[in-house]
Amino acid sequence: MAAQRTRHSRHSRTKRPIGAHRIARAHHPARTALGRLPLPERAFVADALRTETVGGMLLLVAVIVALVWANVPALHAGYESAAHLRLGPAALGLDLSVAHWAADGLLAVFFFVAGIELKRELVAGELKDPAAAALPVVAALCGMAVPAVVYAVVNLAGGGSPAGWAVPTATDIAFALAVLAVSGASLPSALRAFLLTLAVVDDLCAILIIAVFFTARVDFAALGGAAAGLVLFWVLLRKGVRGWYLYVPLGLVVWALTYRSGVHATVAGVAMGLMLRCTVREGEDRSPGERVEHLVRPLSAGLAVPLFALFSAGVSVSVGALAEVFARPETLGVVLGLVVGKTVGVFGGTWLTARFTRASLSDDLAWADLFALAALAGIGFTVSLLIGGLSFAGDAALADQVKAAVLTGSVIAATLATVLLRRRNARHRRRSEAAEHAAEHAEEREERENRAADGDRAAYGSGGRGRRAEPPSGMI
Repeated sequence: MAAQRTRHSRHSRTKRPIGAHRIARAHHPARTALGRLPLPERAFVADALRTETVGGMLLLVAVIVALVWANVPALHAGYESAAHLRLGPAALGLDLSVAHWAADGLLAVFFFVAGIELKRELVAGELKDPAAAALPVVAALCGMAVPAVVYAVVNLAGGGSPAGWAVPTATDIAFALAVLAVSGASLPSALRAFLLTLAVVDDLCAILIIAVFFTARVDFAALGGAAAGLVLFWVLLRKGVRGWYLYVPLGLVVWALTYRSGVHATVAGVAMGLMLRCTVREGEDRSPGERVEHLVRPLSAGLAVPLFALFSAGVSVSVGALAEVFARPETLGVVLGLVVGKTVGVFGGTWLTARFTRASLSDDLAWADLFALAALAGIGFTVSLLIGGLSFAGDAALADQVKAAVLTGSVIAATLATVLLRRRNARHRRRSEAAEHAAEHAEEREERENRAADGDRAAYGSGGRGRRAEPPSGMI
């Protein structure tokens, strides 16, 4: 209700003439990053928030189920059997375990949606204007670079393995949005838009990291076949050909060839997502990209990501295991990278950009709001677990410990962010209520003045008519 009242009060503000806005821009060249969004953008952000929030809750349930399933002695054997059950055609080299299918297959759906989001932001969203996108882009880049540096410093000092430098660089948008929705109902919508844009850039960089640093061998024949499939996918889209019965089989072929090539198969998902047109043409209500995303996003948020979490988060949880997280340099680097590195990187990068360039925060945001969001960015789960498994693929025990470190760091970051966001939410709620009370008092005062003025006019009119009705004194 407070958020609705805030939006109502903003809409009811007196609007300046168009020319006045031009003059204001001429005198104030600083660009506002992610201020009040146009109506279509606000609707898109609200829809994404609703879906991702539900996905975040399902993801949390999947993690809890995985931890219980893997740590209850009577159930542990069943978890291991399910995770290592092999499915798929062996003749095609796709005889994979269920956990492998979840990481390489289902996550391709997640990255397909991420590719559509990225394309939309590039052609019709905040990333279309480099000046307006400067703050969230720099925040995302610094929010990936600083955690990697923190991990490297911890492991250089402690004699650990540098292989996991990329693990704490990712932000889990589903979890982050779920925490934001629960903790910040009265927070400005610009904060949510900032997080969404940051997450899009974060996903792109994560995809590049996976493609560049975790490709051990390349089968150029299979890679060429995947490229040819992508070209055919693009041609069909440009010709306006419709029909899921064409695109779904073609997408599966592209995915299989990408997997066989040695490049991580999730790259195929983002490549196909980037090819969809995300601009609206005459006669269209929505672009093809938006229509496909509307159909596929529930599959991603409601099935693909939770199943991946179910077969990735089943790590040993005990007092000894948690103590070891803070004892080994690899796991300690992951925790500090998520909790400290993400906060410092996102907040510091944004502050430095605003300090030394013409970019500026939205008028609705304070730096304390951004600090809380920076702590929220330390929730690294889906992609961090994926990269952790890839970084230590040859050491299953260490890979499980790194996954436990991802869970630990994410819980600490989520707890810290929840405390900060709730404090900021209470402040914004009090400010919104005070503004509403002031508006109500002003409206009541104006109504009283209008009633008093109407009474005065009525009294004056009545008195005037009475005097005009009296005959002249000389006629009595």
